[in-house]
Amino acid sequence: MSGERFSGTTFVLRCDRETANAQEATLFADIDVLREKGVGAVIVAPDAPSARALVMRMNLSQNRAVGVTGADGALLPHAAGGVGAVQPEVLLALLEAGFVPIVEPVAYAPIAAREELVEADEVARAVGIALHASRAIFFHRAGSVANPLTNDPIFELTAAEALALADDERVAPDLRATMRAAARGVRGGIGAAEICDGRIAHAAVIELLTEQHVGTRVTGGVVLAA
Repeated sequence: MSGERFSGTTFVLRCDRETANAQEATLFADIDVLREKGVGAVIVAPDAPSARALVMRMNLSQNRAVGVTGADGALLPHAAGGVGAVQPEVLLALLEAGFVPIVEPVAYAPIAAREELVEADEVARAVGIALHASRAIFFHRAGSVANPLTNDPIFELTAAEALALADDERVAPDLRATMRAAARGVRGGIGAAEICDGRIAHAAVIELLTEQHVGTRVTGGVVLAA
C-alpha cells in the first residue's frame, strides 16, 4: 500500500453514528496508518455525545485525541444556513503537535453568545476546504451512491453529477445531503471525497490510499472561493 504521495497533507473524516458505535470498526487503526504515512487526520463526529465517546475510546490506547467544539478558537462561526468562515488555527496547532482533533458539529454564534447545532456533513465540508484537505471521507450506512434506475453502485461521480443526482427524490434524504457536502467540498478545493460504509474493515485506508473503491468517489470540478 502506498500513501507517500499524501505525506504532509490532511484528511477529514466525517464519522456517522453507525461507525462511531461499532466496536468492530477499524477507524482508529486506520488513523494509525494515516499518521504513519505522514497524514494529518481530523474527525468530524455526528453529534456531541459521539465526539466525547470517540475521544475516550481513542485515548484508551493512543492518547492523541482532542475534542474540539465550534467555540474553541472560534473554529466554527455560525452563519445563516449553517457554518460561516472556518477559522482553522486551533486545528492546525493540534495537527502540528501530532494530535487527532475530533470536532463536534456545533457552531458558535458570537453575537448571541450561544452554540448552534449544525449538520456534520456541512462541518466536514467547511473544515476540509479551510484545511485544503487532500481527501474527505463521509461514512454513510448506505455504503455508496446507487443508480436510482438500476440500484447498482456508482463507483465515481464528478461534483456536477453528484449535485444533479442529489436532487433526485428517489435517493434517501440523508444520503442526498452527504452527496451535496461531498460535491461542494470538492468544488471548494478538497482533492476528492469518498462516500463509504465506515464499518467495513479498513474502509478509510482502502478508499484513501489505494485506487480501489468500497464506495463512491466524488472528484473533479472548478475550485471556488471558500
